[in-house]
Amino acid sequence: MATTEIVTVQRRRKYHWPEAQLNFWLVIMIISSSVILGIFAYLTSIQNTLQLGIPWILPYMISVSALAILFIILLLGLISQQQLLPGVVVLGSFILFVLWLTGLIETSIQLYGPSGSVDSYCGSRPDIDVINSQQTATWLANQGL
Repeated sequence: MATTEIVTVQRRRKYHWPEAQLNFWLVIMIISSSVILGIFAYLTSIQNTLQLGIPWILPYMISVSALAILFIILLLGLISQQQLLPGVVVLGSFILFVLWLTGLIETSIQLYGPSGSVDSYCGSRPDIDVINSQQTATWLANQGL
């Protein structure tokens, strides 16, 4: 009697990425995510220093930029194993773009919205002649900034 042997062949999908474009995109994403993370973390620390409440947009944008950095780290891991597929990049980039756009729209509403926006406070000045950091911080806290 003859024995039959079943052999399964598993092929790994590989996609050859153009190195210059991929590296340029990764560098732009790392820089922009880091800048967003730094700016909104700084704004959060200012809110804490002035002992004011933190609006939801600040931790939201910090989370979005941290997710973008984690996504880039994931991409670098997949690149090193030569398993990065276009679908992963397109889907992840689209999700991060939608999250970023939501934060951008809400930030612009907070800055330039119809009422109680930061822009409405720009015309007013503190009624103090001497620039003292404690007096300025007190004035900013009283104005709700």
